[in-house]
Amino acid sequence: MWKRLLLGLIVLVLAAGIGFFALAWRSAYDPIDPPGRTAFDDAAIARGAALAGIGDCAVCHTAAGGEAYAGGLPIPTPFGTIYSTNITPDPETGIGRWSEAAFRRSMREGVARDGSHLYPAFPYPHFTKATDEDIRAIYAFLMTREPVRAEAPANQLPFPLNFRPLMAGWNLLFLDEGPFRPDPNQSEAWNRGAYLAEGLGHCGSCHTPVNALGAERKDRRYAGGVAEGWHAPALDASSPAPMPWTEEALANYLRGWDPHHGLAAGPMAPVVETMKDAPAADIAAIATYVASLSGGRTASRRSADQVVAFAEERAFGPVPQVDRPKISAVQAEGLQDGERLFVGACATCHHEGGALPYTRPVELSFSSSVTGPDPRNLVRIVLDGIHPPEGQPGPIMPGFAGALTDQQLEALLIYVRRHFGNAPAWRELGATIRDIRGSDAS
Repeated sequence: MWKRLLLGLIVLVLAAGIGFFALAWRSAYDPIDPPGRTAFDDAAIARGAALAGIGDCAVCHTAAGGEAYAGGLPIPTPFGTIYSTNITPDPETGIGRWSEAAFRRSMREGVARDGSHLYPAFPYPHFTKATDEDIRAIYAFLMTREPVRAEAPANQLPFPLNFRPLMAGWNLLFLDEGPFRPDPNQSEAWNRGAYLAEGLGHCGSCHTPVNALGAERKDRRYAGGVAEGWHAPALDASSPAPMPWTEEALANYLRGWDPHHGLAAGPMAPVVETMKDAPAADIAAIATYVASLSGGRTASRRSADQVVAFAEERAFGPVPQVDRPKISAVQAEGLQDGERLFVGACATCHHEGGALPYTRPVELSFSSSVTGPDPRNLVRIVLDGIHPPEGQPGPIMPGFAGALTDQQLEALLIYVRRHFGNAPAWRELGATIRDIRGSDAS
């Protein structure tokens, strides 16, 4: 009897192994000789450049101080650090020997030319929605970049996560492979925006929370996520933005600036920068789709008029004095400390009369960094400042990392949130400040 059980167990193990091998195995595509510039149509290259901008290819595949598209950028994940690969047409370290079919498979299935599985830090679960025509255009653009010989560092993942065949199981569970399917009940602009945002733009990669296996939660689409240590705000009806994200506001923001929402900071800043050459119609379409995610104004959200009135009350007139009728003496003293810091460090720009009209920042009462549920973005903005892309004009805010202690920064942010956000202090704000400063120093 025991022999039969042992034999049965061996058969089951072998069957499982064979099944897993069949699931995980992908054949390699034969390498090609790198095609020359004349192999691609100028119109396709130009189209691919715009689509690569919407897809943020340069953002992830360019290391700090490195050559464009040469990879090597460390991408932190909950499971370890993954380094982006070289996607220049270098034949040895890049994709120079990749055929269009091999490139298309990587976009659709997350499988490299040699048959190895890619990690979803490369957002193929979104790229799979792209059309063959658009994938062909991006391929034409990348294959006509300057080849750069650059080997990406080895990923820093623990066993068994560094065993790439496991991604076959992940794909079985979470990859919805295939091109985008338009919604016949929506407009052409909405469908174009949905195609770009859900596909090449991969907006959900940052703005949707993930499960324990790192896959986006379909039941909480666009409910907010985390990107490179920043809070990616919700884009659905739970958006913390005091001023609603209208189509016009979103289009302005994606073009660099909106009077009620300001400019992009953190990981969103390079995203906006790489979209600068995208057709205006595509930007408008993305704005149409993303604006629809919130389902219109919610009943609990203050009207725009109320938000504007509150912002004017707090930002105009004398230097602001916080209301303290319902707080303890200890809390009041803390707010006084924050108020003094605000007057000394911030009021010059963030209070009426302190800045020239064309340099005046967005009212703090309009900022979701002030009113939102997570303090990380405001902490990082105050520490690091805001700077326009190199060589371009735009609002500038200096960083205060070297000027404020942790305790001073905490007092300042408590004051700003209460006075301009009309909200209580964030929980564990001090710990958040220490964590961010510690991660930046490491």
